[in-house]
Amino acid sequence: MAALDAGGRAPRLIVIENVSGLLSSAGGADFAALGAALAAHGYRFGALEIDAASLLPQSRPRVFVVAARQAPGGFCGQNAFHTRAIRAAHAALQPELAANWVWWRLGTPPRRNISLAGLLEPDSTVAWHTQAQTERLVALMNPLHRSRLDSGSGRTVGAVFRRTRVEKGRKIQRAEVRCDGLAGCLRTPRGGSSRQTIVVVENGRVRSRLITPREAARLMGLPDSYHLPKSATAALHVAGDGVATPVVRWLAQELLEPLLRPVASMAAE
Repeated sequence: MAALDAGGRAPRLIVIENVSGLLSSAGGADFAALGAALAAHGYRFGALEIDAASLLPQSRPRVFVVAARQAPGGFCGQNAFHTRAIRAAHAALQPELAANWVWWRLGTPPRRNISLAGLLEPDSTVAWHTQAQTERLVALMNPLHRSRLDSGSGRTVGAVFRRTRVEKGRKIQRAEVRCDGLAGCLRTPRGGSSRQTIVVVENGRVRSRLITPREAARLMGLPDSYHLPKSATAALHVAGDGVATPVVRWLAQELLEPLLRPVASMAAE
């Protein structure tokens, strides 16, 4: 971006997406450095913390830093995406840098109308773990998480990640399940524990299996027509390292595209 600016071709708008840790890494110094780099090239900037769960059945909070050469007042306003972490990052900025801050206005996204269960492949088309494998997974759950698998006579679909927890001074591997209709945040594949597990409980029977690449793509908002790499590892990397497409589409519709309209058009509004 700096090179483009030096050549007189700087974009009017820059959007940077990152994990929420960007706001607090190095005690906030990394975020301040990013803001200083943007401000040095004539941009005003602000940040929004958006969880993809607003639009998709995946818990995926991410920070979107939006920087623009022009920030008309009509695009400013408080909203729910100015989270506590966003406000803390802003408060930590030096006054001269905070003067370039914009509280970007953003409306309420459409209500999500699908759950994790609605994105899964049919039971008959996927490879399930053996009963012994499922029992070992359940054995890693603490009592609270095991209780979430009690579905009575209905069907419960959950998403499981393995995590290392410290209990009574010892590191213990735990399997943690959520049955709230959301998947956990997709990760890039770095090993067996980084790949999310699906658990289905029906009529007292518990089954488990790994999430498929196509299911991961759906959790990112990609249509089934999207061409995935043939390798499962590569396909899961595409999903785990990507941006949730409905979030980007909504952000573009609500803020980015209006900001890019000609100045005269914005003034008429």
